[in-house]
Amino acid sequence: MSKRTTTRNGTARPIRLLGDPVLRTECDPVRTFDTALEKLVDDMFVTMYEADGAGVAANQVGSGLRLFVYDCEDDRGRRHVGHVVNPVLVAADGELLVESEGCLSLPSMRFDTPRHAHAVVEGVDAKGRPVRVEGTGYFARCLQHECGHLDGKVYIDVLSGDVRREAMRAIRDLQRP
Repeated sequence: MSKRTTTRNGTARPIRLLGDPVLRTECDPVRTFDTALEKLVDDMFVTMYEADGAGVAANQVGSGLRLFVYDCEDDRGRRHVGHVVNPVLVAADGELLVESEGCLSLPSMRFDTPRHAHAVVEGVDAKGRPVRVEGTGYFARCLQHECGHLDGKVYIDVLSGDVRREAMRAIRDLQRP
């Protein structure tokens, strides 16, 4: 099923790229649940779909709020679509899988990144109702990735050894005039 089959009212926002301080700043908890928050969620979905992403954290669109949206499949091919406000990664366990991973804030870069095969995130929705999201495979990877963003991290922060050196070299090469 195409991700674009999900219709959203919203406006695409520019995706912040590595180097923008908002990506390295821990996001603040959402305290106000109003139409502005619902608009942000809709804008984030539209942004994610236009960029052909699997998830987007609020700081990637310039907001300092603790929130992410997602639309991706798990290891059984089941599609998961939703958002989590004030998410807490309560579990990241199971086998450590090293697979190619990318990020909309580091376009055209992919590196083999270790992530746990299972993840659980708890938080609330845009109306303040409790949510618990559990994922395996690629969806677990997405949940861990987006929670990392909200803590001021990007996926290259979990890399080590030769893969980290390769990533740092690639980033330096991009930043050269």
